[in-house]
Amino acid sequence: MSNGHDKANQDSLPLGSRVGQQWLVDSDAADLSRVPRPVRRLKLAAEPKSLYLDANKCALLIVDMQNDFCTPGGWLDHIGVDVTPAQRPIQPLQKLLPVLRRAAVPVLWVNWGNRPDRLNLSPALQHVYKPDASAVGLGEPLPNKASRVLEEGSWGAAIVDELLPAASDIHIRKYRMSGFWDTELDSVLRNLGVSSCLVAGVNADQCVLHTLADANFLGYDTVLLEDCTATTSPAYCWDATIYNARQIFGFTALSTDLIQAIEQLEE
Repeated sequence: MSNGHDKANQDSLPLGSRVGQQWLVDSDAADLSRVPRPVRRLKLAAEPKSLYLDANKCALLIVDMQNDFCTPGGWLDHIGVDVTPAQRPIQPLQKLLPVLRRAAVPVLWVNWGNRPDRLNLSPALQHVYKPDASAVGLGEPLPNKASRVLEEGSWGAAIVDELLPAASDIHIRKYRMSGFWDTELDSVLRNLGVSSCLVAGVNADQCVLHTLADANFLGYDTVLLEDCTATTSPAYCWDATIYNARQIFGFTALSTDLIQAIEQLEE
């Protein structure tokens, strides 16, 4: 094997998920140098300070934009929650997603998708959603609807109709408030060479915040996209989330500024 992937012989084989993260192997040797991709530098307006990011090391994590959280007739709607706020990220995401895909920034849908037998869900977790016998808990059918709450393959666990995943998008099933516990999310991001996580979805103060926090604890850079994030919780929960995102876990930004940064990169 010659030095450098560009000089490799025709028998060499790339192993790995993404250019820049791959070994190159042949019958005689394995090249573990992982030749990096050129930096694609973005300047992004953000709070509390502006950011420079490498587009090749960014990914968008979209949390829980699912029918049970966002759509009339879903679970939250059934228990009396106004889901209108949960629909606010839809329009900004509709504009952002095509731009990210054209720029080859990975889009990951991080959604509840519980096992039908719920064997990996503790009593403590189930109690959050079923505090008494009258409540409809995880995996139970909604009245007047065949869909089981947030169960893999159900209508309630499906992404809202207004947001259509692309074939290149990546789907991660989660079973906790955080997208990292008991899932393959961390492994997928590391194999993609991602170091900066752009985070969006619902609810800001619950699953979004816990996913953001765990990403930060694992060493990822974290940026909360404010206009692509929402909550059905009281306003003070939103305020606390924004404060903590900037004060503890990283930064906040707007998708409109991210789009502008990417378009300037492409020029």
